[in-house]
Amino acid sequence: MTAPDQPPGPGRVVVLAGPSGSGKSRLADRLRRTHGWPIVRLDDFYREGDDPALPRSEELGMVDWDHPDSWDQDAAVAALRRLVETGNASMPLYDIASSRARGEHTVTARDDDLVLAEGIFAAEAVPALREADLLHSAWCIRHHRWHTFLLRLVRDLVERRKPAWTLVRRGLVLTREEPRVVARHVRLGAQPASPRRAEQALAGA
Repeated sequence: MTAPDQPPGPGRVVVLAGPSGSGKSRLADRLRRTHGWPIVRLDDFYREGDDPALPRSEELGMVDWDHPDSWDQDAAVAALRRLVETGNASMPLYDIASSRARGEHTVTARDDDLVLAEGIFAAEAVPALREADLLHSAWCIRHHRWHTFLLRLVRDLVERRKPAWTLVRRGLVLTREEPRVVARHVRLGAQPASPRRAEQALAGA
């Protein structure tokens, strides 16, 4: 799937969306090292594990952490707005293993910084960020889906995010659903690209 290059918007938030395990965090880290741009980890805006409104997966028999309703979009967009407008904002620190926030930290941004907002639900925030004139550009980072499956599984096992069998089952479901996820991100306004292509495009920003 391809999409025409989109000119940057008037804002400063760069959205790095894409399937789980596609390399969003690694790309954000490289851009931070190269340019000094701050990163907002949007996965830290997951809802608490005991929230009764969390969606559930009948297939897996557990909370569907890959459904957008498991994420607090309003809080994430509000935090990004505060960061852009004031130069600093408090962000939660979410512990995936225990499914709850374990603290907070402050992110700061200089006046000329782009702000990197990355996470599996990042594309959901694109319309709101564009409407608020906060959006610079939005990218759907992707590889071949089986390559993403392996990257995701290795990461989740190393970080002990969930029991190993749960990670394998979840990974297979995500691999099957990945084309649908990418298509949704594109409809929301993210441009599909490999990490290298997105990095090259942002290098001159």
